[in-house]
Amino acid sequence: MPRLIAPGSGTAFDIDALVDALDAHPFDTRDEDSFADAGPLLARLGRNPHFLADLAIAELKDRCAGQVATNGYSAQVVLLRPPSARYVLRANFWPAATDDAVRSSGAEAFFYGDAHDHNFPFLTYGYLGPGYWSDYYERDPAAILGLPGERAHLRFVERARLEPGRLMLYRQRLDVHRQLPPEAFSVSLNILGHDPAQPWIDQYRFDIDTDTVVGGLTVAPSEALLALAVQFGNGIDVVETLARRHPFARMRTTALDALLGAGQGHALAEEAVADSDRLVAAHARRRLAAIEATGSDAIAA
Repeated sequence: MPRLIAPGSGTAFDIDALVDALDAHPFDTRDEDSFADAGPLLARLGRNPHFLADLAIAELKDRCAGQVATNGYSAQVVLLRPPSARYVLRANFWPAATDDAVRSSGAEAFFYGDAHDHNFPFLTYGYLGPGYWSDYYERDPAAILGLPGERAHLRFVERARLEPGRLMLYRQRLDVHRQLPPEAFSVSLNILGHDPAQPWIDQYRFDIDTDTVVGGLTVAPSEALLALAVQFGNGIDVVETLARRHPFARMRTTALDALLGAGQGHALAEEAVADSDRLVAAHARRRLAAIEATGSDAIAA
């Protein structure tokens, strides 16, 4: 269950005041108590009923130039400021199930019903509307390797709503939630903790009904280049080196998959069965079993 935080009673902030306060605050996003201390600052922005509408109008007048330049999220998110080295400020829109956006795009476009954890901590505040619902679960990061179909060992905590004025801290890799639509259009405000290592911290999607891992959600930009390097042929030696020596297990398994997908790397997979990392070893065993079952090295992950 995300940590509930007392929102405090400070006067309302505008965005500039919040940024100044956050930049002056020595919070550490890797320390739960330290990051929680920044929560009441977000609540002070949440007490400002006009800032988000003012920002939206300003963006529309400028043809959304600020969002186009810095916002890598979907249309569900408005960045309140360009990302900093320590944090990201954003507002999230949560349409109701009966709203046109959900009926035309589907609930999946808004992550409704999609149980997942996060590879970063974040503070969230109920800003507008009744707030979305969530089924909250907790998990032990050490209890799973991250293989699809693996038992997740999720522990149900409660169903709750991000009501207006409610302030919570979602804990990295510990809290899992399945979001459900609000009764009416709602908005939440977030401070996301930023960590340079974030692309290598795994985030997962879960099947609540079977208590299993569906798959990973995190992809580092370099991972997408591996298959290309192998398919062109002149990058096989580089990918083999990454499969053996990259410090992050996910990169090693991705490199192995790229090689096997091109009919290469069978011997390397046999090597990887003895890898010191449990994920790499288990992944290699699974891939070799699939190869044996099909009789072909060139098999998709």
